[in-house]
Amino acid sequence: MSKRQRDSRDYARRMRMIQERATARRGRMRIAYSAIGAVLLVFVVMGLVKLGTAAGGGGGEEPSALPSGAAAEAVITGLTSVPATTLDTVAAGTKPTLPSALTGQPALTDGGKPLILYVGAEYCPFCAAQRWPVVIALSRFGTFTGLSLTTSAADDTYPNTPTVSFHGSTYTSQYLSFQGVETTTNKRVNGQYAPLDQLTPAQQQVLQKYNAAPYVPADSAGAIPFIDFANKALQAGASFSPQLLADHTHQQVVDAIKDPNSQLGRAVDGSANAMTALLCKITGGQPGDVCTSAAVKAYQGEFANVGQ
Repeated sequence: MSKRQRDSRDYARRMRMIQERATARRGRMRIAYSAIGAVLLVFVVMGLVKLGTAAGGGGGEEPSALPSGAAAEAVITGLTSVPATTLDTVAAGTKPTLPSALTGQPALTDGGKPLILYVGAEYCPFCAAQRWPVVIALSRFGTFTGLSLTTSAADDTYPNTPTVSFHGSTYTSQYLSFQGVETTTNKRVNGQYAPLDQLTPAQQQVLQKYNAAPYVPADSAGAIPFIDFANKALQAGASFSPQLLADHTHQQVVDAIKDPNSQLGRAVDGSANAMTALLCKITGGQPGDVCTSAAVKAYQGEFANVGQ
């Protein structure tokens, strides 16, 4: 057996172990509560969904019907063009769980630009929640093409959470590179969610090294969504609870995102503003109109150690 085959076998074994831990450790999620007004609570969740299998039934349920045609295009357009005035009004919003600074590591780049690596899965409700602010933030630095609409799995926790998928999409920016990997679909085949995107060897190395202690807390190791911000900061888990998206259509999510007074809008836009502030640190303050905005200033102090 060649070294490449042994490495592939060992990696597959590690992935199976992560899958088994996912079922055994369901519910071990970090949740912070923050009061809104007198009676509303927002869950700020570090979701511990693992790569591959999640707890749930053996299948049978189907994901919800998705918008198509002009309706789908309207959702994508609305998500990728949230008005700057809305984001500025939200500012810190409902403060999310923030990425943690990573120091003393070699730069993660692609094509000479800082690389943002996202690893998730279409079944995963925490990934579903996190994609909304990721797209909003990155759309301030570049352009997505090929985003598609999907939901989290119908047979997992927070079923049918509306979202977009990075599968088949591309991102163009003069400031950043982005790689979005969706490892599985939201449908089960023989009890497992069907495979989708395959990690490249370079992406596997990043995931294996940084989605583990000591770079993330031991009880978050293997969590998805996992985001590596150019080896300057890491996030393992979601920045807010998928529960906020429950019973929303895709269009209703976009409408809420554009409403700075809505509970969901303040959670999603606040998370997007935090990531935008982090990305501005990574790009050296470019583009200037974005990085000097009120939305970014609301979080500048949170990432003072990034890049040191």
